[in-house]
Amino acid sequence: MKMRHRFLLPLLGLLAGPALAQDQWPSRPIEFLGGFPNGSGVDIYARRLAQPLSQALGVPVVVNNRVGAGGNIASDFVAKARPDGYLILFGTAGTHAINATLYRRLPFNPLRDVTHIAHLGDVPNVLTTSIQHRPQYTNCQALVADAKARPGALNFASTGNGASTHLAGVRFAQAAGIDMVHVPFTGQGGAVTSLLGGQVDLFFNQTGPALGLVQQGAVRALGVTTPARIPAMPDVPTIAEACNLPGFESTTWYGVFGPPGMPEAIQMRLNAEILKIIEAPEFRQWLVNSQGIAPSSVRTPAEFRAVHEQDIERWGQVVRAAGATVD
Repeated sequence: MKMRHRFLLPLLGLLAGPALAQDQWPSRPIEFLGGFPNGSGVDIYARRLAQPLSQALGVPVVVNNRVGAGGNIASDFVAKARPDGYLILFGTAGTHAINATLYRRLPFNPLRDVTHIAHLGDVPNVLTTSIQHRPQYTNCQALVADAKARPGALNFASTGNGASTHLAGVRFAQAAGIDMVHVPFTGQGGAVTSLLGGQVDLFFNQTGPALGLVQQGAVRALGVTTPARIPAMPDVPTIAEACNLPGFESTTWYGVFGPPGMPEAIQMRLNAEILKIIEAPEFRQWLVNSQGIAPSSVRTPAEFRAVHEQDIERWGQVVRAAGATVD
């Protein structure tokens, strides 16, 4: 009997190891990974969230970006990481719903190769054009009329294939019955620079990064992609009303994911702390008034997964109808 006990002790130690690690989590810095460049809407939100999350967890939460392939590089990195709670991902409907259909081959499964942690809010886009280089586009209907008169002559920038800034343009062209050329960039910087320089005609920018440009008088906001006007831009009409496109809407979401197989205790701790932060009045005001983001009504990881699953199908229909693919 004594011999059997001696052999059992190391085994019991191995079995207790993961539980002990979870009980002590977190005991070192957490990396919060994004797939888009500094200054993007994703990066801005991640850095704003990281500070109070660090305070709540008692360890540094460090924001890093692995840029490229429409966010797929960062997403794939996290999909293959250890699910120990020390690496989490700032994902989007672009990286985990749109890309599921847009990319013919992905090295990870956008739905299965994640642990759903928290839904961070719904994100609209705003149709912008350069006041200096496109002064004729005083409103959305003038833009649509010009596009119909010159099929294929207009182009629109995006922050990358599959990003919300891309698919908003695709949905707009479909709804308005116009033909435009898509010009993808690798982030906000190139898209904005080309818009301001007159190299591209339009940019369906995210509302947070666009707001400062609108306030500076550098770009004109022709319409937001939400069903109703947003508090951050109360004077800007919806595209549905401005362009006479009833029912038009194109919003995406932000969310936090972990690697697949993350322990439920860590998943639920992160969910609780993140929801507490984004529902605090000061943070909520920043989201609504500075970023144009609608606070999330999705509470649990299970609800987040359901939204995610539905959006893979919803955006898949848009991508297939547009015939857009990326190898």
